Amino acid sequence: MLITATTAWPLSARLAVRLIAHGCQVHALCPREHALSTVTGMGTVRRYSGLDSMRALEKAITAVHPDIIVPCDDRAVWQLHDLHARRPDLHQLIESSIGHADSFARVRSRAELMAAAGEAGIRVPETRIVRSPDDLSGWFRSRPGGAVVKLDGTWGGRGVQVVASEREAVEAWARFTARETPGTSLKRWVIDRDPLAFWARQSHQAPTVSIQKFIPGRPANAMLAAWRGQLLGLVGVEVLCTQGPTGASTVVRIIHHAEIERSARELVRGLGLSGFHGLDFILEEGSGAPWLIELNARCTQLGHLILPGQGDLAGMICTALGAAGSARTELPIDREIIAFFPQALAWNPDSPFMQQCHHDIPWTEQALVRELLRDPWPERLWLSRLYNRLRGTNTKSLPKVVNLLRVAALERQSRGSVMAAPVERMPDSH
Repeated sequence: MLITATTAWPLSARLAVRLIAHGCQVHALCPREHALSTVTGMGTVRRYSGLDSMRALEKAITAVHPDIIVPCDDRAVWQLHDLHARRPDLHQLIESSIGHADSFARVRSRAELMAAAGEAGIRVPETRIVRSPDDLSGWFRSRPGGAVVKLDGTWGGRGVQVVASEREAVEAWARFTARETPGTSLKRWVIDRDPLAFWARQSHQAPTVSIQKFIPGRPANAMLAAWRGQLLGLVGVEVLCTQGPTGASTVVRIIHHAEIERSARELVRGLGLSGFHGLDFILEEGSGAPWLIELNARCTQLGHLILPGQGDLAGMICTALGAAGSARTELPIDREIIAFFPQALAWNPDSPFMQQCHHDIPWTEQALVRELLRDPWPERLWLSRLYNRLRGTNTKSLPKVVNLLRVAALERQSRGSVMAAPVERMPDSH
């Protein structure tokens, strides 16, 4: 397997641990000093180098010759779309990894995806493409109440804003459609050390904005494993805590919902999906009915979770590929509530859920634990620190992290689990 990651999200390293445990040879393409480098048993970890990130991807594929590519963020998926258009010899590999090429345009467009899901009988909120402020005026004249303005090509909660009026919607549309300056790409390259800073600008299309009816309720997520149009398995969760109003989940509760599973099965079949994908839902207030609001054509942070009677999604893909399982096993999670590490520690340390949940800490991977407790590598550099200080930017640290880790360690010991040596405290500067 070849894992491709363009961000510092922990999910790629967590997934790699489970893929290796199932007997896969796992290689990676990622930015410098990525957490993937700390995972025990990793194969080659290649870096994005220079300004041509697409060339780095092609070289990694040629060197590794993988059976499947696992993109771990949205831009990694879009690069596979672009590579599919340029390299007919890679069509079979890319489509086995993420799905049939006919679905590429739909999964990249929020409005088209909602239309396709609606045609498949899936419960979706009304969604329209916005081409001008006049479209927003027409929307609010006939549909009073809250709405969500979304920009295609964004991820991690960026490019999404909940609005309560036409004025707020117009302001969001103007901000989302403003042309990105060359200085922004330069900042991403120099300060953020983003290996795709200039590729994003070169491949940039006209921004597409959509507006979606706001559904009051509780967010829920699902991650699925699929193989060439067949659903292999699903993990569904209700979101309890998040990284801000539209950010990723940090604390979740495992749920089993027949309609969510049916929706996943219909999407996989209708779009010919393969590999890992994530679905975002709203559980409607009062009825609890799930409304699909988003599809992420990549793995999310649920793929490594080992559930009783099911195992993990990583293992399902490995089985589909014929990988021989290893003798190394871990106990299934025995609690419904799960706190993701280290996100929950940074964003929700005082949440009451933290005392009653499963702390999802990879105790068998001590180097990975230490790395995840640190800021991403670019944020440790003096140039980034100076930039953020001058701009007055606040970054999320890990408050109370040592005490919370001790709580989690005692929890593991009380359940009779075997755990590696305690995690050392990182220097305060980290």
